Amino acid sequence: MPRILLIEDEAAIADTVVYALETEGFRVTWKTLGREGLALLREGGLDLAVLDVGLPDGNGFELCKQIRTFSQIPIIFLTARSEEIDRIVGLEIGADDYVTKPFSPRELAARVKAILKRSGGVAAPVVGGFEIDRERSLIRYQGQRLDLTRYEYLILALLLGRPERIFSREEIMDRVWSDPAESFDRAVDTHIKTLRAKLRAIREDEEPIRTHRGMGYSFSGAVSEA
Repeated sequence: MPRILLIEDEAAIADTVVYALETEGFRVTWKTLGREGLALLREGGLDLAVLDVGLPDGNGFELCKQIRTFSQIPIIFLTARSEEIDRIVGLEIGADDYVTKPFSPRELAARVKAILKRSGGVAAPVVGGFEIDRERSLIRYQGQRLDLTRYEYLILALLLGRPERIFSREEIMDRVWSDPAESFDRAVDTHIKTLRAKLRAIREDEEPIRTHRGMGYSFSGAVSEA
């Protein structure tokens, strides 16, 4: 039974979310403060976190940054802020999805299920310079573990699985996002940008992700066996 952490200070919203998720078979632990949720996450044993952006003891975006220093657990933001820039910021710092209040608890439950279903990763071979651990959903580059968000991992694994094959933005969204219709045009570009920055931090002289103007993206590299 997957275990979900909910960090939400409004009791009415939390009660509704807990009921919706538990009805779908999840075990839910509810915390009202970010520091309480952070302590629980450090203990491990959780499968997904749902975070309110506005918390009494801090900002959900900052909490997400702290979580990403030690965990790649899938994260969904709950927020009353619907501006695109806030959604982009949330994704860039490591969130996997973004739900704007007011929202349907059943829709949230469906998104949780979709993310957990995809969390096993995308099948891909070992590629020169890259090592993919599908069981733990992580990728190493030049022997160093990449600190990737869920979508960054899935996008990179998709590209590595078909070297030189060009994937359009629409294909990437269809294969990676739990609900492509709910995403937005810049989502793929935003994640590619952060991926490239993380790869350059390890090897400045290489650019394994290639942009094909008007077409999409591909991985440029040779395939080797593990």
